[in-house]
Amino acid sequence: MPHAQTVEDSTSTMSFAALSFQLSDVLRIPPTRAPIDPTKFVSYVLPPVLSYFAVAILAVTPQTHSLRVALWPLVALLALRAATSVDMSFDVPQRKFLNIDLVLCMFAIAARTLEWTLQKEPLKRHIRPIGATPSTILDALDLTVNLRGYGWDWSKGLYVPPETRPSTHTKFVAYAILSAGLHAFICGVLHRAVQSFSPDAFGSTIGGTIFDETLPPFARYLRASIISISSAFTIYCVLQLGYDLCIIPAVLILRQDPAQWPPAFERPWLATSVGDFWGRRWHQFFRQTFILGSYPFSLVFGRVGSIFGAFFASAVFHHVGFITLNGQMELWRMVVAFGMMALAVIGERAFRQWTGRKVGGFWGWMWTMGWVNLWGTLMVDAWARAGILGCPNFIGSVTPVRPLVERTVMRFDTWLHTF
Repeated sequence: MPHAQTVEDSTSTMSFAALSFQLSDVLRIPPTRAPIDPTKFVSYVLPPVLSYFAVAILAVTPQTHSLRVALWPLVALLALRAATSVDMSFDVPQRKFLNIDLVLCMFAIAARTLEWTLQKEPLKRHIRPIGATPSTILDALDLTVNLRGYGWDWSKGLYVPPETRPSTHTKFVAYAILSAGLHAFICGVLHRAVQSFSPDAFGSTIGGTIFDETLPPFARYLRASIISISSAFTIYCVLQLGYDLCIIPAVLILRQDPAQWPPAFERPWLATSVGDFWGRRWHQFFRQTFILGSYPFSLVFGRVGSIFGAFFASAVFHHVGFITLNGQMELWRMVVAFGMMALAVIGERAFRQWTGRKVGGFWGWMWTMGWVNLWGTLMVDAWARAGILGCPNFIGSVTPVRPLVERTVMRFDTWLHTF
């Protein structure tokens, strides 16, 4: 009998070891990225996506906190494995921006599932389409795509811009279609304009600085500032375009209520304080993720620490995504740029405490635009060095005003060099 027990224990141990090796092989991170194909998609990309949805189901289901805690390390590892193992560009430099999308998606999966894991009670949805029946699956699906948390109890403090679009389904979709077309055109024009300042550097993913050392200081910063502002509006148009393109099928085909799609922006160029710009007028898609990143700082430094922590999380988020292009992305540039935004927000709070007045009005707008552009230029320079400005833009390539844009920008750049 002892011998039989020993054999049984040995067999169990070998089975467990074999299972462990199989699991470790599944979770193994290859030393180099492999080009995406159906097999790689099923093996690397699909597992974290399915795990993301599974955790969303658990997040809206009572008494699942312990299971979420146990599963999160696996989800995070699967997301890391997908982000570092698959090459969406097929090793074509012009397509490397697709790796940015992959990395940021996996980063969001790891961060959002961690948010849900830290919530002991199930997340509750308190806004549903009119006549909709509560459903765990539908609530979980909404949770996975509802980045801002609009209509959920976990998005406390979320600012939602006032609605100015039509409320009926048909008019709402028509507005979204027109908005998508307009922002696509503006995006194409601005992107082409930015690339025309330096076709060799900004027209490819090789990258380069937006500060032209051959120019005197004033002209150098003026040129960099124009590139920075144009890039900021390009980013705004890209995000608004993407949001509009999601609205169209969601409302037109899935018959979702337009109220489920509140405005993403509130004219950020009219912000009258840095806090107003980042906390209200700019998009809030990753607000909760950045708040999560602020927790360690707030535990040590309180409210000031939470503000710096949120902007530090934003700096890391942007750095992680863009470093996949050419490796020239430097974290300190993101940390300094976003850190100065945090310093401005804290300074505005201190100003209100000392004077009893909020930063605002015309001078508040001047201060905000100046400060955001000053340090935003450092952000854009980091992205330019990483090669993000050289990512292809189909809309910019086919815009009918492309020749005019290129000639205008090149003549202006030539004029700057005459100083």
